[in-house]
Amino acid sequence: MTTTPPPWPGDPLPERELELAAADRAVDALCRTRPEGGLLVYSGAAGIGKTSVLARVRARAAERCTVRSTRADPGTTAVPFHTARALFAPDLADTDGLAALLGPHRALAGPALGLTTPGEEPADPQGVQDALVALTARAARRHRARPLVLVLDDAHWADGESLGWLAALGPRLARLPLLLVVAHRPTEHAAEESRPHLDALGTAARLRVTLRALSPEAAAGLTRRALGTGADDALGRALWDATGGSPYELAELLARLREHPLDPGADQATAVRELAATVRGHRLADRLGGLGPDAARLAWAAAVFGAGIPLRLAASLAGLSPGRQATATGELRAARVLNPGDTVDFTHPLVAGAVYDAVPRTLRTTFHGRAAWLLTAEGHSPAAAARHLLEVHPDQDPALVEQLRRAAREHLAVGAPDAARRCLERALREPPEHHLRAHVHHELGCAALLTSPADTVRHLRTALELPGLDDTLRADATFRLAQALAHNQQMREASLSVAFAAATTEPGPERLRLQAAHFMYDAFRATEDDGPGRSRRLAQLADPLAGETNAERALLTLRAFDGMLRGENHTVVAEFCERALTDGHPAPGLGWTDTVWGFEYPCLAGITYAWIDELDRAEELFGEAVRAYEISGWSGGHLAFAHMLTGAVLRRRGRLAEAETRLRESLRLADRIGTGLPVHWDAVCLLVDTLLARGRTADAQRLAESRGFGPPYPDAMILPDAPSVHGRLLLALGRTDEAVAALEAASAVAERGRHNPVWAPWRRDLAGALATRDPERARALTRRLRVDAERFGTPTALGMALGCEAALAPAGAAPALRARAVAHLEESPARDELARARVALGLATGDRDQLHRGLLLARTCGADALAEQARSALA
Repeated sequence: MTTTPPPWPGDPLPERELELAAADRAVDALCRTRPEGGLLVYSGAAGIGKTSVLARVRARAAERCTVRSTRADPGTTAVPFHTARALFAPDLADTDGLAALLGPHRALAGPALGLTTPGEEPADPQGVQDALVALTARAARRHRARPLVLVLDDAHWADGESLGWLAALGPRLARLPLLLVVAHRPTEHAAEESRPHLDALGTAARLRVTLRALSPEAAAGLTRRALGTGADDALGRALWDATGGSPYELAELLARLREHPLDPGADQATAVRELAATVRGHRLADRLGGLGPDAARLAWAAAVFGAGIPLRLAASLAGLSPGRQATATGELRAARVLNPGDTVDFTHPLVAGAVYDAVPRTLRTTFHGRAAWLLTAEGHSPAAAARHLLEVHPDQDPALVEQLRRAAREHLAVGAPDAARRCLERALREPPEHHLRAHVHHELGCAALLTSPADTVRHLRTALELPGLDDTLRADATFRLAQALAHNQQMREASLSVAFAAATTEPGPERLRLQAAHFMYDAFRATEDDGPGRSRRLAQLADPLAGETNAERALLTLRAFDGMLRGENHTVVAEFCERALTDGHPAPGLGWTDTVWGFEYPCLAGITYAWIDELDRAEELFGEAVRAYEISGWSGGHLAFAHMLTGAVLRRRGRLAEAETRLRESLRLADRIGTGLPVHWDAVCLLVDTLLARGRTADAQRLAESRGFGPPYPDAMILPDAPSVHGRLLLALGRTDEAVAALEAASAVAERGRHNPVWAPWRRDLAGALATRDPERARALTRRLRVDAERFGTPTALGMALGCEAALAPAGAAPALRARAVAHLEESPARDELARARVALGLATGDRDQLHRGLLLARTCGADALAEQARSALA
């Protein structure tokens, strides 16, 4: 892409030596034997010389490096991934190396880069961003012989999707043989959604430079260089006063003075000020008036189309014949409005902006509408024409609404939900025909699901209030509304929305889907109104089902999960899971990436298996989830949740170090899409639990405090029981009074009918805390814990209950109870619980073999404090 050459080619840029030296050092580091990548950011006001600096950076880097560069344009701000496509255009044109460049991410990066046709389903925006980061890393490694330098000018006008990719790339650049150089105006000139990305680039930069205006001395030197040594300092000072030291305005004035020298008898200062007024703002566009109507219309059409569009299309928009186009083009180049070339390329963004602002408002709207038609006629997709449709005045045009809806679908398919939202919001302003308004609100709610749950709720509620949706779409809108409410921690509202819809839907598959969702969101509530009653109603509905349809399988999954929480016998619970799955796997339509039923159902099946000691089954299901999300490019909240669930299985197995690693990865992924989400609470709760099991109390405390883990808890249930985990943390910190209060609060799960002693082990910890304070209450707790464990029947539950009972038993009875606990836990997959039981038995009996075996197992599990306790006892 051509850019404006420096106003004084071949000469050093005045007062830019330090800025260019910084780029030279970055290129030197990139070209070392062990290359060191990085990021340089130049910022400054319009006309301050960013483009000239970048032109010199490109020229110097090109001597040793492979340089890819582009300049963003206001016309492409609303075109997703336009900047990414422009930067990689030469590499994407290399058909021989394209397959290797795309690698395993072809299905995600290909549509975003315009290489392959998008699919029917929306692409995960985080997955697309990650695919582009991976593609950039492969491109950097391909160019090791001549390291890769990416240069982006006017980044404040880049599309938000490309800026998101560059912001994600920024922190990784130090580990890649790649230098990224970015220039932009102050962030207030960028679109609102782009500002955080520009700020992130600035934070990641090895050097962030703000370009300043030139000094009077530099202006005088430039004046002599341009006009000859006869130009006196007074003229240079007048030029500096008139331009404020803006390099662009100085260059323009000097070019004018070369062509039309000042009258020697004129007042230099006054003449310079009058001339300066013609190179900025509306006076700059006034120059077009002297070039004739054809030149003005061609310039206006070019400004509407934006950079990179063939001039013949701009001429067609302006209504010019080829001959008139040639004449007008020559005039615009002579007047320094357009650069030479066959495509639209203004000499400076200030010129482009001034010309666009000069287009009469009614003509501008007409031009945008016709530009969209011309692009479509040229074979461009609705998405390419959509940026022009956004500028057309509303006029109740059904065809325009349909074009915008198609464009929104294309944007979603390439992972650009914000662009889709803009199209659909504009379609609503047209407005759509009455019977389509609910459909557009539904589509808009779905488009905003990943980026703005609040907007999703608003639009889906509107869609449900309007006529026009059939039963299938109405059920889908309700289901997605509930998802958004749950995502926003509004579990009660989510439950009520599907309950109302189920009550008003005719019997059939959609009603069953809504009923299942109602039971699910009630189960997810931490403080549901009637837990035992809900469990009874669910059992009556689900127990007779064979699992022949997805609706039945969904209900059976919920029945299994509910039975696990209630502490029903684990073999009964496992039988419900078997009926809910097909050969041990989610049925078609109920899989991890299926969007009709949602990922919650296979997730609940895996969680159920994890807490009934069927950890192999849980690990298999969650491993499928990670693979499915990685293959499909779902690297946002879904992948974060999958890693969290895998971490939960590792925690249940007692593989504590591995669990910690996986849970931290879950938090890292979740942090990229926001804070305070359900996955954050789950991952933090599990990680605190894991750190306590490792004996790293201080780490657990720091994590809990930094993440706000503790009361008040959200209405959404946390995995595992958060009050129990928080009470255990307080006990480990020695804050016994607070711990007792927290564990007493945790007992509320029993009032809701949830008696699983492994999921919510509050009785064990509370009994230990009360052992000396209130022995009778402590014994009552252990008796009830034993009853719950025998009813649940898993080896883990029985071993934990017996260990708790032994801790409170008379000295003579304790060893036998501890031996029975070890026997049960030998059948359990919870290796850390077995290690704990062996060490306790060894301490109680003096059995060095048990202590030694407990020590080895504790080390294997990563239970560091337990291992140290056993080692000290053996010593």
